[in-house]
Amino acid sequence: MIAKLKTLATRKPRRLAAGLAGIVAVVTVAGLGLSHLQSGSAASQGEITGSVSKVDSRSRGPSGLPLPRFVTLKANKVNVRRGPASEYPVAWVYQRKGYPVEITAEFENWRRIRDVDGQEGWILKQMLSDKRFGLVTSGKAFHAILYQDKTPDAALVAKVNIGVLGAVEACDGQWCSFASGDYEGFMLQTQLWGVYPGEVVD
Repeated sequence: MIAKLKTLATRKPRRLAAGLAGIVAVVTVAGLGLSHLQSGSAASQGEITGSVSKVDSRSRGPSGLPLPRFVTLKANKVNVRRGPASEYPVAWVYQRKGYPVEITAEFENWRRIRDVDGQEGWILKQMLSDKRFGLVTSGKAFHAILYQDKTPDAALVAKVNIGVLGAVEACDGQWCSFASGDYEGFMLQTQLWGVYPGEVVD
């Protein structure tokens, strides 16, 4: 049974963020694509509303939505700017639709985001979606396990390599439903970037 398990792996893009290198495996699903031109963000702290508080005590931004919160990219190419206006230079470009980022502040139609590597910049809100995706960021021996049910005693569906991106339909605070390619199952919530530990998603 164990020998028949498939391994979901990232496809190595042209440039990949540090710590998310692809690993060749049996099954390949679309991986994360990042093109960092240069890092950094610049906006007057007096002009923005933001917070980095815990999920159970989040504040609300001008939009009325909680800060911080996770969202995903709507397109395969999204510019990230150094400040909340089109006049600011592009700091880097994301090249992966569905990639999860964390909104940490709001200013008019712009959202300051932070990614899995801690890079921060500004994106137009029209380029962001509320649909939840998760990026596998931890596990044993460079992979996490996708189970058939919400228990480590359940049958194993697949080994999922760090860096694999998948859709998150629901989380109960401990487990998340996770789908990537042709594989669906449940993964420990703490192994995903794109949902907070203990957060309930439905």
